[in-house]
Amino acid sequence: MSNPVQIESVAAGRDVTPIEWGGGRVRLLDQSRLPREVSYVELASAEEVATAIREMRVRGAPAIGVTAAYGMALAAARLDSRPRTEADAALRDAAARLAAARPTAVNLRWAVERMLRAAEQSPPGSDLAARLLSEAAELHRETLDSDRRLSELGAALIPPGSALLTHCNTGALATGGYGTALGVLRRGWEDGRVGHVFATETRPWLQGARLTTWELGRLGVPYTLVVDSAAASLMAGGRVQCVITGADRIAANGDTANKIGTLSLAALAHHYGVPFYVAAPVSTIDLGAASGEDIPIEERPDFEVTHAGGAPIAPDGAPAWNPAFDVTPGGLIAAIITDCGVTRPPYSRTLAEVAGDG
Repeated sequence: MSNPVQIESVAAGRDVTPIEWGGGRVRLLDQSRLPREVSYVELASAEEVATAIREMRVRGAPAIGVTAAYGMALAAARLDSRPRTEADAALRDAAARLAAARPTAVNLRWAVERMLRAAEQSPPGSDLAARLLSEAAELHRETLDSDRRLSELGAALIPPGSALLTHCNTGALATGGYGTALGVLRRGWEDGRVGHVFATETRPWLQGARLTTWELGRLGVPYTLVVDSAAASLMAGGRVQCVITGADRIAANGDTANKIGTLSLAALAHHYGVPFYVAAPVSTIDLGAASGEDIPIEERPDFEVTHAGGAPIAPDGAPAWNPAFDVTPGGLIAAIITDCGVTRPPYSRTLAEVAGDG
């Protein structure tokens, strides 16, 4: 992988730019190194993009989709001299490898399929590389616009002065733009509705501890970091007015796959009467999945659980189960906030309507 690491400072209050295109490469803010250092990795091929996604240098469903779109543009840039039939076959191969990098996030598959359609619609003899780069840039711009619409709609649901609980990381880092669930919190803070945010650490990759707190701190939003297992005590003590998370895939009936631990939060919120919201763009809705049973759940290596920061925290050879995601039943979700509107049960109808299939 091309990896010229550049250490930079990012001023507090300034928008993060986690994904950029320049000089024929994709430049990513390396999330695996945050918050210890702000460094970037430059990727020159679709293979390197797939590796970066798999290694979680970039993560978050929308950000993965944007990055994969640029990966397709990189693949096209290597095909200028090939006959069109060979080029199309090579692009399909690149799309398959990118989509397989992290199978749960539907935005990844959605993005590469959109890029394939753009290639198929390009006339013979046209500049395929330029066409796909333009499509990737447009997808990136649409993601930012989507984030802002979603955040405005979601913030309106928050009672003034609320303390909110969130899980994993769903800010600009996760979307390549403004943020989904964390975008709602950000807009809510700007509107005077959010008084405090509790961020779960999010084992085993600690996206909440490493990334969400970094983003909240830069934005000036008051926050408290808590271990994942403290959420029940917070809710029992009446210290949380609502819970909001993102999503990696939403089935037609509202069942939602998100970072492991989300199901626990939804069940706790239901028990304590705390509204549980999901914030995700329409591109996260998979109407082809009838329910959560149709969503593939990525399982990651044991060492992510048995080690922390490279150091062992369990006996050598200890077996571990490490699903990256769980599925929250739609019945536990008070509302799903999308860029095309706020949906409520029955999700089998309302999700189809916002996804354009109603």
